[in-house]
Amino acid sequence: MELTVIDGHNDSLGRLTPFTREQLLHFLNGDKAGHMDLPRARRGGLGASFFSVFVPPPPTAKERPCASFSSSPSRDVFGSTSVESMLPEPLDFSYASQTAISMVAGLFRLERFSDGRLKVVHTVEELDECLERGVLGAILHFEGAEPIDRDLNALEVFYRAGLRSLGLVWSRPNAFGCGVPFVWSHSPGVGPGLTDAGKELVRACNQLGIMLDVSHLNKKGFWDLAAVTEAPIVATHSCAYSLCPVPRNLTDKQLDAIKDSNGMVGVNFSVNLLSELGAKDPDLLGTLIRHIDYLVERVGIDRVGFGSDFDGTIVPDAVGDVTGFPKIIDALKRRGYDDDSLQKLAYKNWRRVLQKTWSH
Repeated sequence: MELTVIDGHNDSLGRLTPFTREQLLHFLNGDKAGHMDLPRARRGGLGASFFSVFVPPPPTAKERPCASFSSSPSRDVFGSTSVESMLPEPLDFSYASQTAISMVAGLFRLERFSDGRLKVVHTVEELDECLERGVLGAILHFEGAEPIDRDLNALEVFYRAGLRSLGLVWSRPNAFGCGVPFVWSHSPGVGPGLTDAGKELVRACNQLGIMLDVSHLNKKGFWDLAAVTEAPIVATHSCAYSLCPVPRNLTDKQLDAIKDSNGMVGVNFSVNLLSELGAKDPDLLGTLIRHIDYLVERVGIDRVGFGSDFDGTIVPDAVGDVTGFPKIIDALKRRGYDDDSLQKLAYKNWRRVLQKTWSH
């Protein structure tokens, strides 16, 4: 069954830096690098995707020992170590802002060089038009609010430029909240909640119509956001903590809150979020399907979609790259999902929550 797909997260902009004409044309014409380019996206049925602006640490930053998944899982990884020492350093605002501006500009250059094959969408009507015409819809997403100042002046500017989805944090602290570390077998209940500025940011996004993403947000921050927001709670690229206990995944109580808000979860394809065995899991595609099953059972068929994390993580070999969406859909069909359910998982659920949050 061929279906159009809306994908909740990709990091392709990161590999296109510094956005030279040659790099962008290679992506548009098929460079076969990474997980995604435009021709492969079309073959995979991708109709739209969240293009993430992720600001990496500056070249001079020192990586902390637990800034990535530990190769030796431990159920007491923190011990007497502070949360702050488990996370990458906060970013300097000027550096983060300039980096984000260059990446947003890169996305608009990509749109310009595409000759109408890719469009940055600002409204659900534009999204629908892209899906109908076979144009790849690009939704501008910030993975972490470091490029935004405390007075939220930059938020207004980035919104006018097309920002429609915002993760308050990546897995590090910033002026608005704190993320979770990339470690095995530990609760997401680490670190402080949202700051006062973070709560104001939530309110401002509600007013503007910017979707808020709780992926990477710690437990206290999640509940602070849930108490403040008037919009659906959304995780663009996360999995179920009950199946894979890493802090980046969502606990059952968090999933219940997402259900109650009529939000949704985009299932992450990262091997490290699917299984404690990581890439050594012999049936990662089956494990991915089990996460979808679990989330559908917990939050409902209307609140689950895809959030691949292409070009930002290691995905199962059985998926491979963006051309693997039909394989996942076929596996779901064999699992017993009917056509209506498959359409919801592939694109209808994302369209629903975008329409709700963008017009909130």
